[in-house]
Amino acid sequence: MSGRRNLVWLGLTPEPERELPATVAALRGAHHAAADPPAAAERAERGRVERLVLHGTQRGWLRYLSEVTGLVTAVAEGSRPGDPQAALLAAEVVLDHHRMLIGLPGPGYGRTAADRQALESAVRTLRAAPPDGDRG
Repeated sequence: MSGRRNLVWLGLTPEPERELPATVAALRGAHHAAADPPAAAERAERGRVERLVLHGTQRGWLRYLSEVTGLVTAVAEGSRPGDPQAALLAAEVVLDHHRMLIGLPGPGYGRTAADRQALESAVRTLRAAPPDGDRG
């Protein structure tokens, strides 16, 4: 194995890097309401994304996006508190990213098949939710 990193995955789209830190921090914050102030939680999430992009691998990045998928689907299913609009934004960003993987060499697209399916279902559910998030 060479010491070179495969960086082709970094050229997909900047939206996850831009959109996910604040959105994911909000989704995590709904579960940890008293833990970190929102600004600190967003800074921490932005730092995590930055480390993944600058020093990580595609595999690590996809693990992070899978974690985001888990947050989104839990909100969509109602098993986790969270803002449905934030969950919808995160779902759409990750789903777009995962769909673009088809154009890259390697197993990324295949690895994300289950997450794509879960995200598609979550997007349908979240789009159908009333605007105020009340499903009951």
